[in-house]
Amino acid sequence: MTTLGSLKQLITGAISIKALSGPVGIVNTVGDVIEQTSQEGIWMVVLNMLYMSVLLSANLGVMNLLPIPALDGGRILFIIVEAIRRKPIDKEKEGYVHFAGFALLMVLMVFVMYNDIVRILH
Repeated sequence: MTTLGSLKQLITGAISIKALSGPVGIVNTVGDVIEQTSQEGIWMVVLNMLYMSVLLSANLGVMNLLPIPALDGGRILFIIVEAIRRKPIDKEKEGYVHFAGFALLMVLMVFVMYNDIVRILH
């Protein structure tokens, strides 16, 4: 529920897009968690890392199933549209849509990584 709730807050504007974290922010967070829990013992560190692994995995799974071109959810959406229309969508046009989605995802990834680095440096 945390993943879907966070996504809803992001869409409604309750959370700023600057709060997103990418690989750089995740590594920084992992370091912070290890530093904070290392005083409580190795088992607490292991449990927190397992919790973070589960959370990251769930987040990736939910995000991958969103109906965004270039992700699995986008492909599922095309399959549903084909099933409703009862004829296939032109593969070249579908390829262009997925390419555009991929390009937008890369722009988002650069933006998120930039924010992560700025957040760490400040």
